Amino acid sequence: MNEALKFLKSTLRLPSSKFPPRPPPEALAKYISRCDDLYAWQSRERPADDTFTLHDGPPYANGDLHVGHALNKITKDIICRTKLAQGKRVNYVPGWDCHGLPIELKAFEKNGWERGQGVDPVKIRGAARGFAAKAVEKQMKGFRSWGVMADWAHHWKTMDKEFELRQLTVFKAMVENGLISRRHKPVFWSPSSQTALAEAEIERDWHVSTAALVKFRIPALVGGSAEPVHAVIWTTTPWTLPANQAIAINQNFKYLLVRSKKHGNMIVAHSRLQYLNEQLEEEAEILKVIPGNDLLDCTYSGLSQFGEDALNRPIIHADFVTEEDGTGLVHCAPGHGEDDYYALQEFISSGRVAIKAPVNDKGEYTDAASPAEPSLLAGKYVFDAGNKAVLDLLRSENALVSTYNFKHKYPIDWRTKKPIMIRATAQWFADVSKLKGDVLASLDDVSFIPGTGKSRLQSFVDHRNEWCISRQRAWGVPIPALYHKETNDAVLSSESIEHITNVVRERGIDAWWSDPPNDPAWVMPGLSAEDYVRGTDTMDVWFDSGTSWSLMANLDARNTQTKALANVYFEGSDQHRGWFQSSILTNIAFQKAMNPTTKAYAPFAELVTHGFTLDGQGKKMSKSIGNVVSPEQIIAGLTPQPPKASGKGRVLHPLGPDALRLWAATGDWTSDVTISDKVVTNVHKSLDKYRVTFKVLLGMLSDFNPQKLVGVDRMLDNGFLIHRIALLQLGEVVERVRHLMHNYEFHKALAHINEYLAKSVSSFYLESVKDSIYCDGDALRRDVAQTVLYHIFCQLQHMLGPITPLLIEETYDFTPEAIKDFAGHPHQRVWDPVSEEWLRDIAGWTEFDSHMMQINTCVKAAQERARADKLLGQSLACEVEICLEGYDVNAKDLTPEHMNISNWEDMLVVSKVKISSGNEEVFDQLKALRSAREAEEANQRAVNEVIQRSNATEGNELELSESDAKRREVFWDEEREVLKAAIARQDVNEHEGQAWAFCEWTELESATTEGRALAYVLVRPPSEDKCARCWRYAASKPAGADTPALCGRCQGVVGEIRSDQAKIEENEKKQAHAS
Repeated sequence: MNEALKFLKSTLRLPSSKFPPRPPPEALAKYISRCDDLYAWQSRERPADDTFTLHDGPPYANGDLHVGHALNKITKDIICRTKLAQGKRVNYVPGWDCHGLPIELKAFEKNGWERGQGVDPVKIRGAARGFAAKAVEKQMKGFRSWGVMADWAHHWKTMDKEFELRQLTVFKAMVENGLISRRHKPVFWSPSSQTALAEAEIERDWHVSTAALVKFRIPALVGGSAEPVHAVIWTTTPWTLPANQAIAINQNFKYLLVRSKKHGNMIVAHSRLQYLNEQLEEEAEILKVIPGNDLLDCTYSGLSQFGEDALNRPIIHADFVTEEDGTGLVHCAPGHGEDDYYALQEFISSGRVAIKAPVNDKGEYTDAASPAEPSLLAGKYVFDAGNKAVLDLLRSENALVSTYNFKHKYPIDWRTKKPIMIRATAQWFADVSKLKGDVLASLDDVSFIPGTGKSRLQSFVDHRNEWCISRQRAWGVPIPALYHKETNDAVLSSESIEHITNVVRERGIDAWWSDPPNDPAWVMPGLSAEDYVRGTDTMDVWFDSGTSWSLMANLDARNTQTKALANVYFEGSDQHRGWFQSSILTNIAFQKAMNPTTKAYAPFAELVTHGFTLDGQGKKMSKSIGNVVSPEQIIAGLTPQPPKASGKGRVLHPLGPDALRLWAATGDWTSDVTISDKVVTNVHKSLDKYRVTFKVLLGMLSDFNPQKLVGVDRMLDNGFLIHRIALLQLGEVVERVRHLMHNYEFHKALAHINEYLAKSVSSFYLESVKDSIYCDGDALRRDVAQTVLYHIFCQLQHMLGPITPLLIEETYDFTPEAIKDFAGHPHQRVWDPVSEEWLRDIAGWTEFDSHMMQINTCVKAAQERARADKLLGQSLACEVEICLEGYDVNAKDLTPEHMNISNWEDMLVVSKVKISSGNEEVFDQLKALRSAREAEEANQRAVNEVIQRSNATEGNELELSESDAKRREVFWDEEREVLKAAIARQDVNEHEGQAWAFCEWTELESATTEGRALAYVLVRPPSEDKCARCWRYAASKPAGADTPALCGRCQGVVGEIRSDQAKIEENEKKQAHAS
């Protein structure tokens, strides 16, 4: 008997695959290197006239990679791989932003230097270049380890000579177009960084300032006044008062002359009198009403300690004066306020007021703050000791009415996180106002994901008139200006820039600093080299990276740009005010300089933005908080789950870079993306699921010959509906996923993939075809099953290929050679739409699909009850009868065209299925019980609502909940009694000395009857013996005790195998006899 059973086992076609449960570390290096090979292959083989270009927004070459980098770079790679799967050639060249203050500060830190100590710029640049080069090398290694496919060999850096030359070419074009000028005006200034900043380099954070009400004396008030009168202003920056040059009012407001017992006569806006009284802590007496216009003829004076230009100052009208806060009179310092600067343009031009900003680069007062007695303020940091000194001085002169703490959002340096100021300095500006119309018009041709990106970028552009492009740093591209040694007048023309660019091309950009100051080579012909010196300002790093579009353009030819240079720009949402904006501004500026009358196009056809990474509590990741997660942690799994009581808890294990990639694709990156133990655990579970599924598929296809693929029509003609259904389900999910991947909705695509694998593959099809794959001989049914499995395998490779490319590389290595030769490499295949035959509707399928799931659920529930009573083991050890009421048992809405009983047996994984009309009396009793239960539950819900409205306690609610559960249990007991009676009227098989049956029931939507119909399933012991080969209970009792029982199918297969073996043995004997 044992020998017979061993022989039977040898006749089974059990799945065979060496696909491992997790990727070996040594294999990952091989799969990662193939990413470079794939990029090289597609650059050669895919058509150049169908190229998809994703232009890289350069990461900053500073520090280690974090999950923000991972989200950005991996999502870009998924986009590129999706386009590759669509048959396109991909052009993705990575870049790095290498200039700017953070890298310069790293150079200082590494060498022990301090800013302001006069360190040689050449040394600074050398150290910064070395640091950036190492950072680029380290980050590139990290990006490549994540399976990112790119042209790494030709990556670009903003510190590359060729890039800098292109940048100077774009800058020259903007100068030619009259967009670049130098002016002395207020700009954002960071004392902590000692440089000017652009709007994009500013953040806002909560800050507590000292708010103050300050009096300025008005010598002569219109209408006359016998007593001194003061204008009262409100400010949150008392440190700017030494630079005061005017007071602004709104000429449309009514003002009051009031008398304070402590502070005398003062002027305040009528609508702000209550606020003034609160600060005075008294009720000021109203003396008279003054029209706003009357104040415009007055002057006032500040403290004499602030210099002569603090005396006899004008009162002006300004629209920015409102009635929402303050006193209705606003202190104006054009050297420290942009609104003040523009409001006072007429007075500045006439010389009536000065652009005064007596603060140095470090944020300390200069001697000019208190000229007559510099020691009062000079050297004091304005945000601390300086502010206090000004308030003390005002208090000593009885000019301070009140002070209090004022919490508000205040601008800070986005790198140092310290307060900034507005400070007038000589800077270079790009005139954005001249470009607005063309820039905004170009956005109409751009697609935005998400759609809100358009209004966001429009708003930033629309509210920007100029761009401060100069920085006081050594590490950057120099603004190629020459300055007259005596007058400090600047020379910046097309000719001078062209001349300087040629010198840079010959000597390199560092020569601008390393060459002797009097080197005549830098001064263009026509100027006296002895009279000029090279400037030290560098360009804003946003100008550097913003001109990276030039890498895709021909700057030498004056040809017209007729479309976007790149298909996609993809970066974080903060780049609407950063790289997106600087890119479109410089690109449009260059186009208009080359061809002023032609339409200008944005450099991108599609602008896609992602959110930020947050921890499990929705907090932004920060080193200071301690919630930063590294990419390596996601790859490894954050926190291993504790073992269960059995000691067999699931332990997270490294799954390679695909775990990180799957995390990046799982979240909706158009908003903020969360990282938590739960999220990472789910990612690892999904990846484990993919690996298990591929292992099963590879095992079942180990002996498949793709030449035996079976067409859809043959499946239906031969009654293989279950396989046809599987193809329909596959086709539907593939088309949904293809659409979602095309639209970059990767998280939705994964949701569909995961649902499909759980419901249609693992729970349905793989279970249904095991018997055929393992036990069938060379039968058409097995060929059909392997055909569908082959299509599932290939399409799953397509669907997951862009997201988990290393996993797909691994599946290819373990793919049988016959399939490799037939299908080719999954990453090189074009992912075409599925055949229309797959999606063709199956008569009766739509309704049957729902019924099948309901009935399958009932069967599983009944089987579990049998297992709980230890009456059932494997699913095949039972038979199922499906009893129906309200159906014609032959109707197509339950048994669709091409459906037969064997399909039901395969789907339910049972040995036998019978469909009957059931018992009408049983159904009537079940319906009556269901109606009574629903009515009782509806009544109880109404009672609960009344109790809740009466503020029921938690205890009462708990009692009600328990009462509901007990009531439901009573109904279920009654239903079981009805079903037991039904069982008693059925033929119940005796199996292994036991007669048992279990029932479950459900309601079905019926197309052939009105309303709802009922079905109950009867699970009972099998009526036949167990087949020793396939384990189905479909065999007759064997003739002898030593003869294994076999079903009819297995008898045929074994007979064929024995016959084939006999023929082989006969041939061997003949060959032996002949020899």
